Amino acid sequence: MVAARITVNGNEATIAPSAPHTTVLDFLRERGLTGTKEGCAEGECGACSVLVARPGVSKPTDWVAVNACLVPVAALDGQEVVTSEGLATAGAPGTPAALHPVQEEMAVRGGSQCGYCTPGFICSMASEYYRPDRCAHSQSDTNAGSGSGSGGETDPEHGPNGFDLHALSGNLCRCTGYRPIRDAAFAVGSPAEDDVLAQRREQSPPEPVATAYAHGDSVFLRPSTLPEALRLLRERPEAVVVAGSTDWGVEVNIRSRRAHCVVAVDRLPELRDLRVESDHVEIGAAQTLTEIERRLDGSVPLLAELFPQFASRLIRNSATLGGNLGTGSPIGDSPPVLLALEASLVLAGADGEREVPLADYFTGYRQSVRRPDELIRAVRIPLPLSRVSAFHKIAKRRFDDISSVAVAFALDIEGGIVRKARIGLGGVAATPIRALATEAALEGKPWVAETVEAASRVLRAQGTPMDDHRASAGYRSAMLGQSLLKLYARTTEAVSS
Repeated sequence: MVAARITVNGNEATIAPSAPHTTVLDFLRERGLTGTKEGCAEGECGACSVLVARPGVSKPTDWVAVNACLVPVAALDGQEVVTSEGLATAGAPGTPAALHPVQEEMAVRGGSQCGYCTPGFICSMASEYYRPDRCAHSQSDTNAGSGSGSGGETDPEHGPNGFDLHALSGNLCRCTGYRPIRDAAFAVGSPAEDDVLAQRREQSPPEPVATAYAHGDSVFLRPSTLPEALRLLRERPEAVVVAGSTDWGVEVNIRSRRAHCVVAVDRLPELRDLRVESDHVEIGAAQTLTEIERRLDGSVPLLAELFPQFASRLIRNSATLGGNLGTGSPIGDSPPVLLALEASLVLAGADGEREVPLADYFTGYRQSVRRPDELIRAVRIPLPLSRVSAFHKIAKRRFDDISSVAVAFALDIEGGIVRKARIGLGGVAATPIRALATEAALEGKPWVAETVEAASRVLRAQGTPMDDHRASAGYRSAMLGQSLLKLYARTTEAVSS
């Protein structure tokens, strides 16, 4: 058995003797790299973020920021990691290291206060700094922008240097130092020609390696092919399947869950394809949400509306559609959207594949028709797409929060008549559901206020919402009805303008 190894800041180290459930965060801190911090252990604060070399969209390699508190270090066997310490350039012996441009801007603009969150912000900011398609706007573009911030940005969330502030949506500053952090983000320039990490983007990332890492009575397995993965699941039905570990990592940290066998499927090539055919779009279940977002580039508008509201960029850099659907959570953000898109799932087993409409996939609370020896290989979205679509997420925070209610609409309106309506709901039943009664109340009717008001009353009664700490049942029902009225108002505004 080949020893599992990881490259950190250019230095290779063995993973042993860490347990298979050991996170990248704990692994780094045990080796003295204490810039990486634990704030929440749930992927919500970003104090733990590090950079990982991943397959790029426009270049061979992207430097991607991920939550080190969620990822098992065994999952990065053979991979490259850069921490906040590794961003600085080593000086001559006896001289201090030179600050990275991101670190320099954070320092001179007062972006670091207590300093606890700073390394995480630095890594997330560096990921955006190295984004290949980030480019500065011209002065005329800046002058034409609607933003009124001090940086002269084209809008409040994008700087004149092309920096997308959403790259920091998963990082929290408990000293409320956001304004100077924002100033630093909007002040960074472009990487220099001799920037080692910028040059690294031109080379391919490390190839995924087959991993069989055992410690005590626990084992972490990364098969190299889909047939091998399916054979493992048939032999070990108790195995926990992970991709981005954004859900399982929380179970390990907060609930002290442990598994005798973990099978990682995030790098299986059969699960990482994305194809646009004449009659459907097929998305590999192990593509990260960030990869899907950038590769589709808005061609599926309903998904494009979902992605910015799905947790944070740090989470989307690891989370997958297969994982979000595989957990069977009734409050997952992707199921309502995929239900509205009439998506189906390709389930792969050792005996072959089968395609299941997502509307028939969920059978109960966190239960589905998927067998223990099956994997979600891909999500299929039929074409053509409905012309009117919207995703409404009702949550206590705008970003990086679990939804109280999620509603997705996909409507075909021709000649003022609703020809087809598909509505997906989350957070109002034990499973994500289709609002079938509301769809029937809309189809064949004119898209006018009277129709929408009547259908909104039907929508309020859909599902079986409950009271919990996020919202009351009455509030959830009210938001269902209001979401349809909001959609109607938006469409009529678009027509009148």
